[in-house]
Parts: sequence; C-alpha cells; structure tokens
Amino acid sequence: MRKTFLMLICCCSWSCFSQIQIDSTKSIKLDEILVNPSRHVQSKRTTPQHIESISKKEIEFQNMPTTADLLANSGKLSVQKSQQGGGSPVIRGFEASRVLLLVDGVRMNNLIYRAGHLQNSITVDKNMLEKVDVLFGPSSTNYGSDALGGAIYLQTKSAQLLSQNGNKKFSGDALSSYSSVNEGKSVHVDFNLARQKWASLSSVSVNEFGDLKMGEKRNGSNDFFGERPYYVETINGVDQQVVNDNKYVQKFSGYKQYDLMQKVVFQPNSNVTHSLNLQYSTTSDIPRYDRLTDLSSNGNLRSAVWKYGPQKRFLSIYKLTKDEVFKHTKMNVNLSYQNVEESRINRNFGSSKLNSRIEKVSVIALSSDFNTKINNGHLTYGVDIYRDGLQSTAFQENIATGAQVDIDTRYPDGNNSTFRAEGFVSFTDNFNPELSYSISARAGYTTLKSKIDTNFFNLPFTSIEQQNAIYSGAFGIVNNPTKNLKLAFNLASAYRVPNIDDLAKIFESAPGTLIVPNENLKPEKTVTADVSVTLWDGNRFQFENVFFVTKLFDPIQTDTYTFNGQSTIEYEGTTSIILANQNQGKGHLAGFMSVMKAQIFKALLFEGTFNFTQGRIHNADGRFPLDHIAPIYGKVGLTYQSKIANVEGYMLYNGKKDVAEYSPSGEDNLQYATPNGMPSWQTYNLKAAFFPIKSTTIFTGVENILDIQYRTFSSGINAPGRNFYLGAKYHF
Repeated sequence: MRKTFLMLICCCSWSCFSQIQIDSTKSIKLDEILVNPSRHVQSKRTTPQHIESISKKEIEFQNMPTTADLLANSGKLSVQKSQQGGGSPVIRGFEASRVLLLVDGVRMNNLIYRAGHLQNSITVDKNMLEKVDVLFGPSSTNYGSDALGGAIYLQTKSAQLLSQNGNKKFSGDALSSYSSVNEGKSVHVDFNLARQKWASLSSVSVNEFGDLKMGEKRNGSNDFFGERPYYVETINGVDQQVVNDNKYVQKFSGYKQYDLMQKVVFQPNSNVTHSLNLQYSTTSDIPRYDRLTDLSSNGNLRSAVWKYGPQKRFLSIYKLTKDEVFKHTKMNVNLSYQNVEESRINRNFGSSKLNSRIEKVSVIALSSDFNTKINNGHLTYGVDIYRDGLQSTAFQENIATGAQVDIDTRYPDGNNSTFRAEGFVSFTDNFNPELSYSISARAGYTTLKSKIDTNFFNLPFTSIEQQNAIYSGAFGIVNNPTKNLKLAFNLASAYRVPNIDDLAKIFESAPGTLIVPNENLKPEKTVTADVSVTLWDGNRFQFENVFFVTKLFDPIQTDTYTFNGQSTIEYEGTTSIILANQNQGKGHLAGFMSVMKAQIFKALLFEGTFNFTQGRIHNADGRFPLDHIAPIYGKVGLTYQSKIANVEGYMLYNGKKDVAEYSPSGEDNLQYATPNGMPSWQTYNLKAAFFPIKSTTIFTGVENILDIQYRTFSSGINAPGRNFYLGAKYHF
C-alpha cells in the first residue's frame, strides 16, 4: 500500500509534458460540461461539488459484467457484494438507502430501500449507459432524501434524430462477450431509427453467468479464505451435504438477466421535445450466496435454499422539454411510473417448509425544473412529487405435500405508502471571471402510513403514521486564481427520511436476531464541508484533491430493543434477540480523495486514485466505528492509445480492515471475514481494445492475473479469480 501511495504522490511533480489532445477511453477534461447531475448546464471548472464521470467509451472498454462491477472497477468508490448477482455502492462511508441512485433523472430509491446492502444497481443495463456521474457528498438539495453520502446518476443512451445522427436513418450496435471465470455470456443489440422530427431507439440485452470461481493463490502471507468445500443438494426429496468437486467454485452463485429498453422522441419544432422512455429488467432466481455458507450450531450448513426471486424493474418516463417556455427560461417536466418486484425464498436444511416473501412496489412521480438566465447568473427551481406504495405478502409451502399457509411478511401486510412533495431553488453566478459561487435550498413535506393486518408477533400497535417537514441547503464557492489552479469550498446539508424498511420491517438480520418495527424514528441528517484543490496543465495533467468532514445527526442504528416486556422471541424455531432501528447520538466522518491524470507522452496516459474515510458514532454506550467505512482503496494504471488499439494495465488495491475497526452493528458482516478482519489485497489487470476494420472493435483482457484469492470488505462472496474475456462490438 505504501508503494502505491508514494507512486501517486511522486507523480504530482511531473510538469513538463508536450501539449497533446487525443481521443481515448480516459481523458483529461476539466472543462467538461455537466448537464444532468446539477439539473442545469455547468462547467466542471466552476462546480463546487466533487463529481467523477465514467464515459461511454470507458464503460465499453472495461467490459464489466454489471453496472455494480463497473462502479467498483473505477477505483473511485467501493462496492459490497453478498452474491454474484448484486453490488452495493459505498460513497464516503454511506451505503444503500443513504446513497441515491438515479436513472435518467428519476429516483430509483423507494420505500423499501434498506440501510444494509442493496443489489438494485444491477437492474440498469450497463450496455445502454451513455455516462455515469458520481456526485460525492450531500446531494439532497438537488434530489431530495437519501443522498447523504452522494448520488449516482445513470444516464442511458438517447434516441437520435436525423440531425443528431449524421443523417443516418438506421444505425445501432451489436455486442457480445464471454468470460472464463464464470462462463459468463453476454449478448446486446440496440438500433436507432431516425427521422427529421422523430426517432426510436430499441435495446435488448441477455446475460448468463455461471457459478463464480475464486482465486486459487494465497493472498500474500494470509491464510486461504472463503473456499466452498461443501454445498447442499436435495436428492429424492432429502437434503444432503455433499463435497464440492472444486472448492474454488462458489457453488450456486450463477444467475441470468434480461434487459429491454425502448425510447421514442418527437420534436415538432426546435423549441419543444416530447420523449418516452420505457425500461424493463428481470432476472432468474439469484442465490444469496453468503446465506448458503452459514453454519448451524452443529457445524453443518444451515440453509438448503436461500435465494432472491426474480428481481423485476419496470420504468416509464414521459419527458416534456421546452427550450423557451417564457423569456430566457427552459423547462423540463418528467412524469414517471415504476413497478418493482423482489422476493426472498428460503428453506432450512432438513426442513420441508419453503418460505416465500414477496414485495411489490409502485412509484408514481412528477418532477420539474426550470432554468433561467439572469444576466451572467443561472437560476434553477422546480418541484418533485413522489408517491410510493407497497404490497407485502408471504406464504409457506410444504415441499412434500404442496400445502400452503400464510406466514409473517417482511413488511406490514396492510396498506403501506409514503408521499413526498418538495420544492427547490438554486442560483449560480460569478463575482468576477475568477470567482464564482452557488447557493441552493430545498424544503418539503413527507408522510408515511403503514398498517399491520395480521399481527403475528402481537406487536403493541397495528398502524404507523409519520409526518416530517424536511429541508436542506448548500453553498459553494470556486476560485480559479490562475489558469493552472482551482480552489473550491462546498458546505451542504442532507437528510434521509425513515421509510417503511426503517420503521416497519420485521426481519431476521442474522440467525438468532430479529428486527421489529419502531414507530418513533426521526430523519437522520448530515452537514458536510468539502475543500478541493485541483492542479492542471491543459489536457496534459490534472491532480485533484478533495478533503471532507461530515457531521451526522440522529443516525439510525440497529440495537437491542424490547416490546411487551420481552427482549427475545421465538422465530422460525430459534430463540432470537429482539432488535430495532433507533436514532442514536451523533456521528462524524472525515476523509479525502485524490485523482491524478497525466499525459506522459502522446500515446500514454497515467491515472491514479486514492480514497480514505474514517467514521465514528457517539452514543450513550460510548464511541464506536461507524458501519460501511471501507479501508483505503483505489486504482493506478497506464493506458496506451493508438489508431489500431487501446491497451490498459492497472492495479486495483484495498488496505486492511482490522477487526477493531468493524462496526458493532453487524452491518459490516464480520462473520464473513477472517478472525482478524479483512486482509489487504491488490490485483493486476491487463485490457485491450483493437480496431481491425471500420466499425468493429475487439475487446480482450485478463483480470486478476495472479489469481489471488480475496474478498472485498463487508462482502459475503469471494471476488473472481483469474478471468480471461473476449468480446466484440459492431457499429452499423
């Protein structure tokens, strides 16, 4: 780790490269224009908030299996995994429901996004991404609740009119790839039909991933870890624990995924644009790998079945854009509908009882923003309205007889809904050509209603209602005293309103512990100060350093709890300790991130990232580590570019997470780490893209070249071993 950090520091002394500007998978663009993340057009040079982007070319070049893997491979944020079909991004020590996911400007976070680990990011097809923007730090003023650590803006490709598509009436892309480490196969086709006033874009992706193979080589001096010596197989109706033929193959981690997208745009004149955006994603059953490795008290595997049912996501967006709705004012209005279904299916070893819990979520939303130019300044304002609904059901099937009975649901089985109505305003302007500022605010009102129809646990209440007034604000200032220096300061607050998962969940977080509802939760809030210093030299060199401090108020933590005078309860045949989400004390986080890019010479680009975060919580019991705080991590690499090929060699690295730094809440999954915590690791990777003929690209490479056996922090499945992949793209 020390050598890696020194490499980053030493590179900042490079200062005399020739002026070069080339097209590459990675580039140095401080003047890049950011449109969607800030809800108005703004240059990165004048943006006080730290934003990192992943371009379409980089997405294609990296050839990662899912959007979650794409984020992890960037080296700019960490990702937790409980199974191969998942990936939970972590930004500045915040994860899951404390990080906001957006696709084409619409919030993906809904009323059952949990605080633990989420796999929802994989439901956005990485083959249809135009760009990914990661907003670091509080983003509630832009987008509302949940953006405590930041936001991830996933922007998909757009339907292109004739004038936007080089006057080509028909165009598209066909991609296919194969990966050896999981026998993964991927096929994608999209095609654009263009006319002068309307256009259509259609997309289909099919992905099939087999069981994931881990690395076979020792990680430094650390012991081998996470191997799969046994698994459960049901033979003639009888569960048997059998020996794995290859202990490095993580049995029952494979799955399939299918993604569809259809976009239509109609532009009757230069001032008005109508667009329709339809997206659908579904999977096969996805085994919850970490739970399949849990042991019971007798030392044998605890579960015969533990999987997520097909994860389905449907999204429809109608968008109206007017370039001049009134003088110097542009309008965007989005009307969207989402339907999400997820389920959990489990059966204990030797049991005939198969439990299924199904959640169906619907979200309807209206989002608007207006952008007005006032002299040299820009005023943005608008309204966001979201209404979420949930239907939670559960049943138990006897696999021997087929008989079914109702069982307790994960969430209350009555009516569950949340409603949010919020308004926001933002203004940016310049004091002078070198000094600019931005100020913004958001305020609104939220409600939550949840009703328990079947009171399996004899809770002391059968309904929950909450109302909250919410607000946040941000102020940023950017100074460019010379053409080679940018200084920025940003002070922002954020909030997260408790949702149904926080307030009303009934959930076995681990064997022997049961989370029950707590109707007295309050919103959790943060205030963050950022200072960034960026050095650059045209398109040759850029070195950005961002330092942040965050104060966390009323953090929601899971702790022991009593109701009806009881601290334990019988749940699925096990005496379980009762837990509940509670507001506890205060917390603080601090850290920094460095990103360096340097054009060494015309064909060679260096890039390096370094991330460090520390977090603590203070409550009545003392001072403890916060959960979701990743150890130091990052990426360093070199990219060679020419007319016939791009080649990248890079190293991904993570520091050690000592057992003393694990949160006592259990969210860090210490049970899936070694007795001393999670060891440090680094992988070496080599990737290439070749352009043999016009419109054709061949992708190939090898990841984890040394076949190191390792697991990322808080994950419950080992990372892939040595992986050879081959892919091709044809543009027509």
